[in-house]
Amino acid sequence: MGKTKTQVKKWITLCILILGGGTIFKLSSLKDAFYIPMQEHFHLTHTQIGLALSTYAMVQTIGYVFSIYIADRFSKRILIPVGLIGTGLIGIYLSTFPSYYGILAAWGGMALFAEVIFWPVLIKAVKLLGNANEQGRMFGFLEAGRGVVDTIVAFSALGIFIYLGSGAVGFKAAILFLAIITIVVGIVCYFFIEDDKTTEIAGDKRTANKNKQAFNGALRALKIPELWVASFVIFSVYSVYAGLTYFIPFLKEIYGMPVALVGAYGIVNQYGLKMVGGPVGGFLVDKKFKSATKYLRFSFLLSAVAMVVFILLPHETMNIYVGMVATLGFGAIIFTQRAVFFAPLGEIDIPDDISGAAVSIACLVGYAPSIFAFTMYGSLLDANPGITGYRYVFMIMIAFALIGFVISSYLARLIKKKRKSLA
Repeated sequence: MGKTKTQVKKWITLCILILGGGTIFKLSSLKDAFYIPMQEHFHLTHTQIGLALSTYAMVQTIGYVFSIYIADRFSKRILIPVGLIGTGLIGIYLSTFPSYYGILAAWGGMALFAEVIFWPVLIKAVKLLGNANEQGRMFGFLEAGRGVVDTIVAFSALGIFIYLGSGAVGFKAAILFLAIITIVVGIVCYFFIEDDKTTEIAGDKRTANKNKQAFNGALRALKIPELWVASFVIFSVYSVYAGLTYFIPFLKEIYGMPVALVGAYGIVNQYGLKMVGGPVGGFLVDKKFKSATKYLRFSFLLSAVAMVVFILLPHETMNIYVGMVATLGFGAIIFTQRAVFFAPLGEIDIPDDISGAAVSIACLVGYAPSIFAFTMYGSLLDANPGITGYRYVFMIMIAFALIGFVISSYLARLIKKKRKSLA
């Protein structure tokens, strides 16, 4: 009876975490459903949108240095709601259509709340919910569940945008909707997520002990070589993933896709695929490959081959729906990777007490491409109009996939060697 109760509690907690993880990034990811309205109503070029995303990434990267300490120092019951509510408040400001520098500041602020304060703590909480044999499943369900929440919330915002005329008023209302729902979820999380368990003594000594424990844990995590290699696997996945954003303007410019259909496609491309990629990736890791690292190695090679084939297709003469299916098929491969790219952390035997620090290091390295990738891809498109610019973007994605194949192969050897030495 007690075991059943524990299992139910575990899955309820996971659902609450999924709810938070599925709403908090909708504002910073406006480009997914509203790339064209951002250009029109924020008056932004491809490069300027890329710079806003790079500002987000710079704050994110610098912030992860601090979150190595923060994630194990403060309770998830505090950090998760603060991240959500803070992001929602910035969304309200964004609905005023600020100046370009205001937009840069907004994306920087959202990075602080969503990436530095919220995300490492979310990953830590999910990692601790399952044992070593459940990591693929847990992260797969997280990504699939986020996909469901993402899709519902994003389509709701798009529906508001279209209902109000697909203009400035509709765009403003869509942003306000996303801001308010993020704040509401933050409040819900505060009442449903438990405090972290602590064993320290009471009073001032307890605080000092927690500070010392968090600092020492960060130092221990920094000395794990397999953690750094696993982090660069995430780096490679994210570099390819960043390119998926540009399937959206690609289909509009090369295939002539209508703006409303572009928004719907963007939601499916970025969120709907999570519902497929999450369970498929988790199943393949736990049941077929028996290892997240081995699956990532295989899927890197598969994605490189798939993109080579995609580049060779006659896009100027192809039917728009064939182009949509081809891009979504490639995106599905990448989302199976995104679903499990934190799962190798469970394969390298990181102690639970430094999980927060380890996740922060993985985020610091793994999400670093967002500093340069969006600006790089966007500037290539601005400098090379038409299909030429997109071909450059796609070729760079192939290069990152091949780099990921090499790194994940090396990580698989490290894990095998470590397990042999412990046997």
